[in-house]
Amino acid sequence: MSKTALPQPQLDVRHAVSVCVGMVIGAGIFKTSPMVAGALASDTQLYLAWAFGGLLSLVGALCFAEMAAAFPDAGGDYHFLRRAYGQRLGFLFAWSRFAVIHTGSMALLAFVFGDYLAQAIDLSPWLGPYANAVLAAGLILLLTALNLAGVRVGLGTQLGLMSVVLGGLALLGGAGVSLGDMPPQTPLSTAGATPDWGTAMIFVFLAYGGWSDAATLSAEMRDAKHGIARALLIGLALVMGLYLLANWAYLQGLGLAGLAASEAPAADLMRAAFGRGGELLIVGIVTLTALSVMNAILIAGPRTTYAAARDLARELHLGKWNAKRGTPTAAVLATSGVALALVGFGAATRGGFSTMVDYLSPVYWFFLCLSGAAVIVLRRREPDAPRPFKVPLYPLLPLLFVGCCAYLLYASLVYVKAGALVGVAVLGGGAMLLWPMTRKGR
Repeated sequence: MSKTALPQPQLDVRHAVSVCVGMVIGAGIFKTSPMVAGALASDTQLYLAWAFGGLLSLVGALCFAEMAAAFPDAGGDYHFLRRAYGQRLGFLFAWSRFAVIHTGSMALLAFVFGDYLAQAIDLSPWLGPYANAVLAAGLILLLTALNLAGVRVGLGTQLGLMSVVLGGLALLGGAGVSLGDMPPQTPLSTAGATPDWGTAMIFVFLAYGGWSDAATLSAEMRDAKHGIARALLIGLALVMGLYLLANWAYLQGLGLAGLAASEAPAADLMRAAFGRGGELLIVGIVTLTALSVMNAILIAGPRTTYAAARDLARELHLGKWNAKRGTPTAAVLATSGVALALVGFGAATRGGFSTMVDYLSPVYWFFLCLSGAAVIVLRRREPDAPRPFKVPLYPLLPLLFVGCCAYLLYASLVYVKAGALVGVAVLGGGAMLLWPMTRKGR
């Protein structure tokens, strides 16, 4: 009998740092900063929020790194949750990815695409207030067609697009330098006087999302004990530095109140610094970034759905693979259909991007709480499992991470909005559907 294939140690720290940065940095930083600024009262608070977000993301990544090194599996947090809490919760998490997290992220990024493209092309005479939503839906349909046709954005192209994103953040820094001697368009003191840290951190962590996937690289590190910790420390420090640079540039050109009021802050900043040409350049970078991340989600997300549906019940249509196309066709179509419905929901509420953040945040933080606690559960349940890497200061850091996630879960629900209610209802519907189907499994 052949041995089960496992990930092989093949990555050094440089490789892991580049992948970590590429997984974390996306289109979120070009859209979330106004929401963070609107919830805070000063530029100092803005900087502190982004710095704290980076540090807590590192703590969470270290927790995930221990589990990935001890229990290497391509399923990532789906595998950790299933191992720690049983089959039912694992499948519920897979449902949440399909119905809330992945599809909500696709809709959210589609709105980033629509908001920035609408900044450069005025379609309101034909589409009225729904121009952004129409552009968002059009991108989802285009990417779905490309994936079903077998067209893939390869690793080299994805890395090239990551370089474009890094270049865009550097351009924002250059714009801030060029506007450094000019007074901001709006004074810093005009933002809200009472800071809402819960709301601010929800949007900050949205921009830092992706570190949980980066942490699973620990199973492929040549230096199993220290490599992943070094890579995460360096990678997230770079991300934090770039995010602080971008927000510094926003403040230089727009001021805190101007940033809070902006629909497309990078475009507004580049127009102020370099004119129409600079605005069009950054709009192109942001739209390419959104396209790249959405394409990655549309490749990986349906495969998770396919695998979970296959494990749950082989007769489920979502658990079937189309050998001719080389894709889980039903899962791709279902993922795209839910994402399109969420774009319609965002358009109906007139919230767009913000509605999608409300929709996915409670579910996201609920499972992140459980994932952080899984470090402790698995240490107690499987104490003899080899752990090439262990979280420093255990159990303090895992408990700190779980506590912060619990607070953000509370913050995402305390001011209940339509998006949050729908997201929780969709998760509850999945629980009612999956619990009877997994009665015999653990």
